[in-house]
Amino acid sequence: MKTIYLTIVLAPLIGAIIAGLFDVSRRVAHTVTIAGVGISFFLSLYVFKYIVIDGGAIFNETLYTWLVAGNIRFEVGFLVDQLTATMLLVVTFVSWMVHFYTIGYMHDDKGYQRFFSYISLFTFSMLMLVMSNNYMQLFFGWEAVGLVSYLLIGFWFTRPTAIYANLKAFLVNRVGDFGFLLGIAAVLMYFNSLNYAEVFAQAEQHKNTLIQIIPGQDWSLMTVICILLFIGAMGKSAQFPLHVWLPDSMEGPTPISALIHAATMVTAGIFMVARMSPLFELSPTALAFVITIGAITALFMGLLGLVQNDIKRVVAYSTLSQLGYMVVALGASAYGVAIFHLMTHAFFKALLFLAAGSVIIAMHHEQDIRKMGGLSKYMPITYWTSLIGSLALIGFPGFAGFFSKDLIIEAAHHAHEAGHLGNAGTFAYYAVLSGVFITALYSFRMFFLVFHGKERMDHHTQHHLHETPAVVTVPLIMLAIPSIFAGMIAIEPMIYKDYFGHAISFEHSPFAHKHFVSLFEFMWHGVKQLPFFLAMAGLITAILLYWELSFIPPFFRQIPAILAKKLSIIHQIMLNKYGFDRFNDWFFAGGSRNVGSFLSSAGDATLIDGVFVNGSAKLVAWFAGTVRHVQTGLLYHYAFAMILGLAFFLGTFVLYGSKLI
Repeated sequence: MKTIYLTIVLAPLIGAIIAGLFDVSRRVAHTVTIAGVGISFFLSLYVFKYIVIDGGAIFNETLYTWLVAGNIRFEVGFLVDQLTATMLLVVTFVSWMVHFYTIGYMHDDKGYQRFFSYISLFTFSMLMLVMSNNYMQLFFGWEAVGLVSYLLIGFWFTRPTAIYANLKAFLVNRVGDFGFLLGIAAVLMYFNSLNYAEVFAQAEQHKNTLIQIIPGQDWSLMTVICILLFIGAMGKSAQFPLHVWLPDSMEGPTPISALIHAATMVTAGIFMVARMSPLFELSPTALAFVITIGAITALFMGLLGLVQNDIKRVVAYSTLSQLGYMVVALGASAYGVAIFHLMTHAFFKALLFLAAGSVIIAMHHEQDIRKMGGLSKYMPITYWTSLIGSLALIGFPGFAGFFSKDLIIEAAHHAHEAGHLGNAGTFAYYAVLSGVFITALYSFRMFFLVFHGKERMDHHTQHHLHETPAVVTVPLIMLAIPSIFAGMIAIEPMIYKDYFGHAISFEHSPFAHKHFVSLFEFMWHGVKQLPFFLAMAGLITAILLYWELSFIPPFFRQIPAILAKKLSIIHQIMLNKYGFDRFNDWFFAGGSRNVGSFLSSAGDATLIDGVFVNGSAKLVAWFAGTVRHVQTGLLYHYAFAMILGLAFFLGTFVLYGSKLI
């Protein structure tokens, strides 16, 4: 099995090296990278069957020892259990579909080979992250996905907006990664190991350990470690207030938007917290912090989706909101539910992004939904797959998102009623509940404006509208299938049975002692609950406001403009994304530039150049100018100097000679 695990990781890396470092043709570039990720996918299928279905042995071994410092070992190793097998399947399948899709989307791009190299390298980095069995390798994968995302977001490097976006993503993630690194350092300091198994085995011993970060103030060690690790997750999984990079990452090509937002980078934080669940379960304070951040993200980022007009940004804010839902599940100790929603979300969100890309191709790279409309008759495959993705996103009964989102709301409700997280649980419950209506509204606002109503594009675009090629539409169909069926297939084993084994903590899950009756019973129970009615209310509202049906009075379509005018202050705040971008530009970016300018002028120019470099040169010049006057060239001056020197030495000898002897 070790050979299989190595092949899963190395196959995409080999493809990336061939496509990126060798002068190969376009056909060779996409062939080797697609083959590499395809090999990883089929081997991941085998691993999933072996570990999850057949109950095979969990693999946890060190493959290479990089460094030994005292009792600390820095190693490369794999931990392949039920959680890893699930992540491998999701990551490789979505990545494989994105690779196929890229052939059509990037067909005319000059950087074709480079892009395939990047996305294959991105897949390798994520696989290294999810398969790691120690914090050092986790951090390597963590930073590698951040680095490659920087390259991909700024792929079109001639665009100033793309350069701004990739720098923003890189710097914001460095903030989160600083906290993550401090958390790993705290683990190493107190557990004397970086291996997961060894750390988790000692966790209970440190449950009540107190430390003093500030003298005289006691802090729980587990709380400090968990919050620091979660700050890293806040950066990677774009949680408030480190969410600002993700919408701007839309500056990259659409395939990478799907890969970053669906199955790889943004899910890394969710996976990490689930993997660290034995630590988080020992700190109710950390869990309260986690669920609060998730609730804020789920609610307030969803609201921003209502005012976006860029088709990719609507889906991007949807991703932010759904990541918030996953974090709420983590904070409610429903780690299995978070991974369940991670899986279902990966399928339907990748579908929505790739469908948006299909629309963009047909619209000659126009992304403003106000300039679309009536595309359903031109693009039937994109239309129906987008409908499936939208229904899954809003949690329509029977679709994948229905099962996972319903469970998250139930977990938040349990946290609210149990009261063990204080007001955080209550706030989270009402936030995710409100988010159901908002999700349905912004999802179908976009859907109706793009595919229904009058055609608002220019005549040239309208004349050339047609369905995109099979290389684009086939991945849409392949992703639409799990967007329908993944939830109903996985819900019973993943949530109500011992699916994850000891991979994550299940003891305090709200579903630990409940039984699954049947899909029909679950769905029937769901359609009688408030979340279903809120989702339907959002859908009906979207129909009234944005679907131009003949029997709907035109007045309803005027309501959004009326509300924007009446609530102009709130509308402007939402258009400005609550002012976070402007604040970051002014405070962090502007402050950093000002500090840099001060250090440049005061430190570099004045102190280093002025004092040390030029100052020392001026001192030497002054000394030389002074001393050269002694060199007169007259013999009697030199004779007189020699007599003075001799008199000085004779005087010194007379005064101190006896003592020296």
